[in-house]
Amino acid sequence: MDEIRLSVSAADQLSSATSSAIEQKHEKIGGPAARRRRNRILIILLVVVLVAAGVFVFFRWVRPMFAPLYKTTFLIDSAEGDLTSVMNTLSAVVGNSGERDSQSLRSFGGECGADDNTKQLVEFGTGNRKQIADAARSVRQGTKATLQRGIVEAVGDFTSGWSQNAKQVNRIIVVTRHGKDACDPDDEFVQTQIRDRVAAAGLTIEFRFIGYQVSGDREHLRKLTTQLGTQEPTFTDSPDDLKRVLDWYTITEPVLRSSQSVVNVLNPTVDKLNAATAALKDGRFDTAETAVAAARNAVVDVEIKDLDGRTSSEAAVRLRDMAVSLRSLQAAVIEAAGTLLDAARSGRNLTEPLAVYSKAAEAYNAKAQEMTGELTSLRSKGPGGTS
Repeated sequence: MDEIRLSVSAADQLSSATSSAIEQKHEKIGGPAARRRRNRILIILLVVVLVAAGVFVFFRWVRPMFAPLYKTTFLIDSAEGDLTSVMNTLSAVVGNSGERDSQSLRSFGGECGADDNTKQLVEFGTGNRKQIADAARSVRQGTKATLQRGIVEAVGDFTSGWSQNAKQVNRIIVVTRHGKDACDPDDEFVQTQIRDRVAAAGLTIEFRFIGYQVSGDREHLRKLTTQLGTQEPTFTDSPDDLKRVLDWYTITEPVLRSSQSVVNVLNPTVDKLNAATAALKDGRFDTAETAVAAARNAVVDVEIKDLDGRTSSEAAVRLRDMAVSLRSLQAAVIEAAGTLLDAARSGRNLTEPLAVYSKAAEAYNAKAQEMTGELTSLRSKGPGGTS
């Protein structure tokens, strides 16, 4: 039988092929190249997880920290009438609004059933006061007053785009020269649409209606506000009156609101401290300690910061200074209450710490009374206000 022999070159080729096959197998199973591929995949997955976590943290906790207190849409009637006065007034007033407010501009007026009979001219955003003023001056005259469709679409604006929800107040300020919608005779149906749109938005939206040179059909506008559950419209006949009322809703009302919030937060805590001093006489230290802790947790920084952003208004400057003073005086009351509590626990004589506390409380109460009087006076100057 012939002996089977391999030449040297053939043996080398076989050995090389076998080694290559083994190396490829190793790469597939767990060689360096495979490990590098796995590491790259793991790194990519880790990056994706970290990015997703960062996005979640941003939208869940970071972004809401910068949300505006107020979110306001100006809804303006562009149908027949004195459009120039309305737009000039809005341009002047919006320039003095809160710098941290998120605001937008929408107009209504056009042909019934047309897609463009209401338009959002400026989307929600902060720092866009000049943009709104410029857009207002460029609004063109419409034909028919499509009031109710304007309201429906304005409500929808609150949930469209990337605009953040307001921390405190969502509102639509309507300036119209027509009390009745020109295209939708079925008021009940449209008002149901408005209420449904508000409910679907999951928000509480306040309405402020200003009727400018409205004649003959004012009752329809009153009926609309009643069905929307908001305050009655304010009617104005002159550009000066229009400016006064629009200025009130845009600038003064938020000042009044933030200032009142400061009083509403701080006054009850001082009342609790006053009750705590009486509890100390009976040895009820736990009651006093709870009151002091509650007072320390009464924070009004957000409200004061809002007033800081409205310092173009004289009322805002005055009330902001009062609010800061009230907060400082409350801090003095809390410190005096803490000293009094420590003295009571140690069994020391309470005459001196009680006198210090009483003096601090009297100073706070005097400033609180002054601020309350200022708020009452300011409120009386508003639409429908009484002294």
